Amino acid sequence: MTTARRERRRSALVDALLAVGVAAVLSTVIALSHAAAATPPDSLAYVFACGFGAVLLLRRIAPVLVLLVSVLGTFGYYILDLSPIGVALPVVAALFSAADLGLTRWAVGAGSVVFAVSLYFRLRDAEAPLGDLLGYDAISNLALIAAGVALGYSVRARRIRSAQQAEISRLTEEQIAREAASQMQTERESISRELHDTIGHTMSVISLHAGVGSEAVGRDDRAAGDAFDRIRAASTRSLHELRAMVRILRSASGPDGMTGVHSLSAVPDLVDAASATGLEVTVDVSAAPSELAAPVDAAAYRVIQESITNIIRHAGATRARVRVDISEGMLRISVTDNGRGTTDAGDAAGGYGLAGMSERVRLLGGTLTARPSAVSGFSVEATMPARLP
Repeated sequence: MTTARRERRRSALVDALLAVGVAAVLSTVIALSHAAAATPPDSLAYVFACGFGAVLLLRRIAPVLVLLVSVLGTFGYYILDLSPIGVALPVVAALFSAADLGLTRWAVGAGSVVFAVSLYFRLRDAEAPLGDLLGYDAISNLALIAAGVALGYSVRARRIRSAQQAEISRLTEEQIAREAASQMQTERESISRELHDTIGHTMSVISLHAGVGSEAVGRDDRAAGDAFDRIRAASTRSLHELRAMVRILRSASGPDGMTGVHSLSAVPDLVDAASATGLEVTVDVSAAPSELAAPVDAAAYRVIQESITNIIRHAGATRARVRVDISEGMLRISVTDNGRGTTDAGDAAGGYGLAGMSERVRLLGGTLTARPSAVSGFSVEATMPARLP
């Protein structure tokens, strides 16, 4: 079973338990109310109790509708003069659900309407002293409404925070992996230079002894034999070193001998991962990978990846915008956010992040700038030739 299917089943189970729990609590309160008043059971009241629970099964599909139905159902319940169950109790689960799904303003508004309407009719119709109505009764209803909204908001905030922490951990692991790959690449380049020097030295030695051997042939067979022995020993040693170094150079490659290369076609995956942390990312990519040279395509992806990583880790932003287009043969990349707009958002650029991307863009004949935006937030802009000469 896939992770998505398991998550859907878990969510459906939670909603079902919430619906059953609400119906059971309201039914219990209704039964206690009948017992206290010594009145016969009212089946319509129990129908309303089950309805308040059943509507919660739609809370993820239509949260606003669930909220409105719960509020109107509460008003209808009391218009029909059914057993008293409190004005806040039937709607508290719907208020929690709305806040949990990011509709906090709707939840606060609905709770305020329920509280205000109920208080108005209590003041108009009740014979109890005003102090009693504005005391225990009003405070208990207000506390229950506020608790439902606050609990939903805190559950959502905790879920978003957990997703952000998981995404930060994933991005950190990816950055560490990229740093390790960069170090491996540096090491391979060092080995390549060493290989060049070793082979060059060995060829010089072989050339020297070949000259000595050719001159000694027919005049000093022992000297010629010694020269050929040295040539054989040097070539054998050099061949062993060559094989060992080639194995090292190929050890970091994939099964097809090529390391993985990302491109602009993978940008949607970056956006999906960033959205899971609560960051709203708007993407406007009008440049196709087929219009770009392969190194330019890979560099463009890395610039966007590092920029989004820095936004999540440092900027404290809620929105980001990615724009990529081609104009007059130049690929233009812009990544902006509405975060703090301080140099904190570019801290990673001082290490292995945008600093490395800036160097890559420069080597491709382009430029990269990372600075606070003129109005707010932070901006990363890169320009480089779409096709290499």
